[in-house]
Amino acid sequence: MVTEVWTTTGVNRPAITATVICACVMQGLDQTIVNVSLPHVQGSMSASQDEISWVLTSYIVSAAIAMPLVGWLADRLGVKYLFLASVIGFTIASALCGAATSLTQLVLYRLLQGVFSAGLVPLGQATLYTVYPRERHGYAMAVFSTGSMMGPIVGPTLGGWLADNFEWRWCFYINLPVGILCACGVLAFIRPTRGATRAPFDMFGFALLSIAVGALQLLLDRGQIKDWFHSTEICIEATIAALAFYLLAVHTATAGERSFLSRELLKNSSFVAGSLLMFAVGVILSGTLALMPSMMQDLMNYPVFDAGWMMAPRGVGTVAAMFLVARIVDKIDARLFIFVGFALTAASLWQMTGYSLYMGSWPIIFAGLAQGFGLGLTFVPLNLLALSTLPARIMSQGTAIRALMRMLGGSIGISILETELTQNTQIVHSRLVEGLRPDNPLIHSPLLHAPFSLTDPSGIAALNAEVTRQAAMVSYNDDFALMMVVLLAALPVLLLIRAPRREPVAAAADD
Repeated sequence: MVTEVWTTTGVNRPAITATVICACVMQGLDQTIVNVSLPHVQGSMSASQDEISWVLTSYIVSAAIAMPLVGWLADRLGVKYLFLASVIGFTIASALCGAATSLTQLVLYRLLQGVFSAGLVPLGQATLYTVYPRERHGYAMAVFSTGSMMGPIVGPTLGGWLADNFEWRWCFYINLPVGILCACGVLAFIRPTRGATRAPFDMFGFALLSIAVGALQLLLDRGQIKDWFHSTEICIEATIAALAFYLLAVHTATAGERSFLSRELLKNSSFVAGSLLMFAVGVILSGTLALMPSMMQDLMNYPVFDAGWMMAPRGVGTVAAMFLVARIVDKIDARLFIFVGFALTAASLWQMTGYSLYMGSWPIIFAGLAQGFGLGLTFVPLNLLALSTLPARIMSQGTAIRALMRMLGGSIGISILETELTQNTQIVHSRLVEGLRPDNPLIHSPLLHAPFSLTDPSGIAALNAEVTRQAAMVSYNDDFALMMVVLLAALPVLLLIRAPRREPVAAAADD
């Protein structure tokens, strides 16, 4: 295994930090900015709903498969050169996506974009851990987390604005100037790393992990379309994923040092617990970002741009929390931040279970601000507690696995939440229409006024549409309750994290 060597004297930390943030913002932005413009892409490419979903699926699957490979490639090529290749490749793939003339081309270019995106966040995080001394890791992770979270938060707003005022292709072209600046920063400021040894590549372990993650992602992305386990395709994908994960576990336990996944990671209780908590954070973060825009646009008739702006307070709360954590994280037990952040996020989700179709914008703004602040309190401490105890030789692999856990949490969370939303809407709709009978005196005039009616076809259609809206609102509230339960259920995992070791402040003299 490679031991990276990097002397921090004379390192331009502000420039390196800015370069890393640019890469993280570019990668995070691309995860959500395309979602808003999908209807425009679908119309431009004359694609069906099933076909257009591959624009998202290809990116997620390729990124999830390539992400575990980042640690080994970083050991072989060095962080600088792999980081540079990832930035350049991602930028070129973004340009190709914007220039695509068919759906097939767009899916292939998105697959390429996902491959190159896999290393941006893990390598950026590992770089900051290397160039900052241990006593300043809290500050470094606060700045890093701010950058990595701003992309997904700003994405819906920016995507809505670009889709309304320009062509959907600009959702990809916007990466070009950022990618060029980032590549120049990597070349100019990040130093090459070197190692004493090189680990052999475990092709069998990598193949098992790739098959397992790829099959799981396909199952999650296509399950709703294929009616889950009523479909032969979904059953086959579930069997392949389960068998591959089982074989990977056996291989990791018996292969020793030759295993693709380092057993040091699995023996580190803080890393395992932190990764599980990051999985739960991925469920909440991706789940709310997926549900809120559709709820506001479909049920409350917010325009696309306004719905995006309504998500902005979430980002304000996240940034405020991270600035607070950066100042005092070295003085207070980091586990306390996680506990308070989870509790505040759960409280905001509890408030969201009371949403209604007739509320104003303030409940959405307040809940978003509180939830953003709560999640912002957790990102930096989770990174610190999970990664600060890892040796440098497995740092790149550790950051890659944690990023993979967050991605899996988001994809699994969205899949379950969307399924529950669809099924609960149908169930609640059937319950509500039980009372809409001619023998019910409450549904006759003047209590049932225009445009609703039980005799006129247009009135029946209007009444059915309103019942569907009410049923959907109840289902959204149920999803918010489910996320609250997931968060509270994950909280006891915090007990597995050891208290961090305090470092002497005198070491900051080299800063």
